[in-house]
Amino acid sequence: MSMNVLRRTALQRAAACCAVPALIGLTGWALSPTANAQIVDINDAINKGGRQRMLSQRMAKSYLAIGQGVLPEAAEKTLAASMALFDRQQTELRAFAPTAEIKSTYTELESVWGDYKLALVGNLPKRELAAQTLALANRVLAGAHQGTLQLEQVAARPSGRLVNLSGRQRMLSQRLAALSLGNNWGVLEPSLRGELAKAREEFVSAHRTLTQAPETNESIRKLLQLAEEQFAFFDSALKTAQAGASARQMSEVFTTSERILQVMDQATNLYARLG
Repeated sequence: MSMNVLRRTALQRAAACCAVPALIGLTGWALSPTANAQIVDINDAINKGGRQRMLSQRMAKSYLAIGQGVLPEAAEKTLAASMALFDRQQTELRAFAPTAEIKSTYTELESVWGDYKLALVGNLPKRELAAQTLALANRVLAGAHQGTLQLEQVAARPSGRLVNLSGRQRMLSQRLAALSLGNNWGVLEPSLRGELAKAREEFVSAHRTLTQAPETNESIRKLLQLAEEQFAFFDSALKTAQAGASARQMSEVFTTSERILQVMDQATNLYARLG
């Protein structure tokens, strides 16, 4: 059996096994217990809807890392775990959808997700396929973002906005890493070449908003401070990792993005519990 078939079989098995908890990645990131439960309220739905945005970019990051030989074993595990979690949360969100409009959004997302999943498991990551895979990742991101915004509108309370904003920081950490890996591989479409600076600015701006929000309690504030410290390392890795960077330099981008993800996932979970 070829390596391509072995890899495809392993990823399909992981993606189909929705009850399996997410694998712990290289940096020790694992989802909180709430990520493995059914949706309990609207803030939890916003949290999971926002996490789908992040997973769209985390899968792209992992795919690009595998293709370039950047921490390939960790990237394979991260990709498989992210696919399994996306599948499970997609089912939960579609079932929870409190309005016909939101249900329609997640039904449409299901089709786009099917195309993306096929691209992720159908072939070994190749440079000539990377731009197409990134385009699918961004279509999934757009659909997941639409659903999250719709859920926030249903919540109609300050905590819902903060869950959305904090959750989007998770996505930006992964988008920055994916764009950096794509730039390094020379596969970014012209429309995406300015996205690195834009995503960085959005992360910094949102961090300031979260820090200054009156609803941000001391526990969350400590996590935001830690995220700010981790972002300094991440930002340094991004600046070092220009086109043609070594696998070691790109591995710093991969691992530091995971550390920020871990911290911001914890912060988002706390915002979701504010009620």
